[in-house]
Amino acid sequence: MEKTYEVSYRQFEDIEKSLRKVADLVRQKGREILTHFPITPPQFVALQWLNEYGDMTIGELSDRMHLACSTTTDLIDRMEKNELVSRVKDESDRRVVRIHLKTKGQEIILEVIKKRQHYLAEMLEDFSCEQVNILEENLSMLLETMKTKREIRS
Repeated sequence: MEKTYEVSYRQFEDIEKSLRKVADLVRQKGREILTHFPITPPQFVALQWLNEYGDMTIGELSDRMHLACSTTTDLIDRMEKNELVSRVKDESDRRVVRIHLKTKGQEIILEVIKKRQHYLAEMLEDFSCEQVNILEENLSMLLETMKTKREIRS
């Protein structure tokens, strides 16, 4: 006979609260790590989007970051001065300018992410291998479910 159980709404409240607090602590650690780099937290977020999704227009990046285009333009101007990104004309439409992540920007992202991963490894050092595997599997499953349901609703 298959075992069935009901998840109480209280558990969903607890899960949401825990996820929010974990994300906040990782974000705080990330900001602490960023103090050792010539980059601000919003610039790091922009670099992450460019690293993950490739070249984008300022409008596309603004939408992803939930910022006004003028704010994103200022952000890109500073990042371009620091040689983290460059503006390039779109090959198929010369009127379109895309923001391109340069090597220096990629190197900063990799360094910061490595430090964040090291922090997470330290936080999980008292977890068993099985607990870490279960955590990773469950988080991956949650992420895939959220992405799938988001796409269905779009």
